[in-house]
Amino acid sequence: MSVAQDWLDSARERVRVFAQYDGPFEEQADVVVVGSGPCGAVAAYELAAAGKDVVLVEEGPPFTVRDFELDGNLSMTRTMREGGLRMTRGTRMPTMQAIALGGGSLVNSAICVRPPDSVFERWATRFDLERTDRASLDPHFDAISEFLGIAPTPDEVQGPRNLLFRDACRALGLSSEPIARNVRGCRGSGECFTGCRSRAKQSMDVSYVPAALRAGARVMTSLQVQEIRHSGRRATGVSGQVVAPFAHGAAAGAGRRGLSHRFRIDARAVVLAAGCTATPVLLERSGNLANASGQVGENLQFHPGVAIAGVFPEPTDPQFGATQGYQSLAFLDEGFKLETLWAPPPILSIRLPGQGAELVARFGEIPRMAVWDAIASANRSLGRVRARRGSLDPVLDWRLHPDDVTILRRALRVIAELFFAAGAEKILPGVAGLPEVMTDLAQTRRLESDEVRAEGLVMGGNHVFCTTRMHGDPTLGVVDEDGRCHDLDNLYIADTGIFPQCPSVNPMLTGMALARRQARVLADRL
Repeated sequence: MSVAQDWLDSARERVRVFAQYDGPFEEQADVVVVGSGPCGAVAAYELAAAGKDVVLVEEGPPFTVRDFELDGNLSMTRTMREGGLRMTRGTRMPTMQAIALGGGSLVNSAICVRPPDSVFERWATRFDLERTDRASLDPHFDAISEFLGIAPTPDEVQGPRNLLFRDACRALGLSSEPIARNVRGCRGSGECFTGCRSRAKQSMDVSYVPAALRAGARVMTSLQVQEIRHSGRRATGVSGQVVAPFAHGAAAGAGRRGLSHRFRIDARAVVLAAGCTATPVLLERSGNLANASGQVGENLQFHPGVAIAGVFPEPTDPQFGATQGYQSLAFLDEGFKLETLWAPPPILSIRLPGQGAELVARFGEIPRMAVWDAIASANRSLGRVRARRGSLDPVLDWRLHPDDVTILRRALRVIAELFFAAGAEKILPGVAGLPEVMTDLAQTRRLESDEVRAEGLVMGGNHVFCTTRMHGDPTLGVVDEDGRCHDLDNLYIADTGIFPQCPSVNPMLTGMALARRQARVLADRL
């Protein structure tokens, strides 16, 4: 296990890793930020740039190029909570949250999309928000885009599997566009999921976290925050224990293995950016904090995603090209977004039908394969987050609403039509109860029928929202428009849990824009 020597060489005095903790310790700061993912890293940078003394706390370790594992299964066990095997209850669906410096930005596809005006109009109308609209957030979107080099994916790094999607959309008269991503000098290696070895992806550990360090912030990794300390209406800091890197795993409570020294960080303000599933658990474990509304951990929403694999007559060279390089927003009003997708073959294998020799034959088709997906704005499909007994891992109860099943059926049918429009010789729909292989357009009608049931869908839901939602009415939400908890004067939440509903598009850029706004407000208040 490497110890990220380049971090120690460049910022030895301000970045601490597991090997450097030799006993219990206490620190003080103006602000402690819990979580180094996209929202937390932006908040830490903005606060440090405003001259505040900032400690950025992360439970996971820093990763460098030599730490990345190209084996998708091994990579998941090292970078994902519960070894990448976290599942919802009720409607069963895998959901992956990262545990690493940089959070999900280390292993996501770098997609940065601004929601349409209609999303913010719906938020404002239904959740009593006055300043959360595109016009108000565009300056923050612009600043983050410039900082990260966000730009549409160029054709030269798309690869055939992405460009085939573009061609299919054109053939069916659908709008499509290259996906805007936070990358600089992408080589099209398709390794976003396992860590970008070229370091072209501007994940937080190579962008905002170093910028925060340059502005004077301190970064402490391998620290598991277990309690938000508070007195009356004020948060006073955080406390917890040092945890060994990779001591987390698939078993319930595995994240507590390797615990060692205690720590305490006192601060004038606390920013929770632990993530939509972790922040509610931490508030619950801290005495049901910030929950006068009863909304902490409620309103759990996902973008459930479905995908289809298509096999073409000619090679698609799927190992080359941006992991997700093209999209279509043509169906946002119907409730779903279309994208291209790729992942390491061991991960894709869970979608391939057959076993034994038949499965081996499917693997032989991968060089001629492409995978396209849809994510749904499942605002009717709700759940809740609660702490798991004896652990800081969450219990996620969630159910897919029948109306959202209808949306996913429609999305599957459209994806199938796109594949045949692009010249695919067959598709692998991956829906229980339907044929494992479809070879003509007429068969795809079944994808939009009642034969497709919630329990038969192979879904993934890595975009998670709303568990500490913002609302203008303190009795109906956890935070206000500045991300400050209604119940406390100096406790802020900066992750996608504060979204009032699904954003219809990939959430990272919106989360960062909101974090930038609230960090600037907090800096002015300190």
